[in-house]
Amino acid sequence: MEEEDGVTRRPSVDEAAGLLKGELGSRALADLVTEDVWLAFLRFGRRLFHGPDAPDADGLLLQYGTHMFDGPATFMLDLARQFEVSDSDGDHDHYVHVHCELRYGLTPALEALGSYTSWFFHDAGGDLEEWAQWLSQRAAWTAIHRLKPTEIRVYQEQV
Repeated sequence: MEEEDGVTRRPSVDEAAGLLKGELGSRALADLVTEDVWLAFLRFGRRLFHGPDAPDADGLLLQYGTHMFDGPATFMLDLARQFEVSDSDGDHDHYVHVHCELRYGLTPALEALGSYTSWFFHDAGGDLEEWAQWLSQRAAWTAIHRLKPTEIRVYQEQV
């Protein structure tokens, strides 16, 4: 991170998707297992960004389940970061979501995991490391942490 007048500059939300891709490293995405992506996402999640000082303005999301969005049913793990964006008056304007979406071939074991959603917000008084540890102790993590996704997509959207 660059320093401006002795203060570490926080990146803007517009830089977030590129920074997440950078955390994934120079290895081919096809060589990554779920745990590699998770650790990269946590490094990205520890980084502070320039944004409004408002409750729930910066949150991390882990969600998974079986979906049929654009083809046959597939098991998906979505690691996302939500940023609030304010207008010129400081009022809420919209959110930006930066996703790291992992898709897997559907197996009975993955389908049996059902669906799940967990949020972490930096300003809510919790500890990111505890949230990450708690998630990695879930039975679903045992089922997916060493799997190679069939596809990994990093993208940003305004919602």
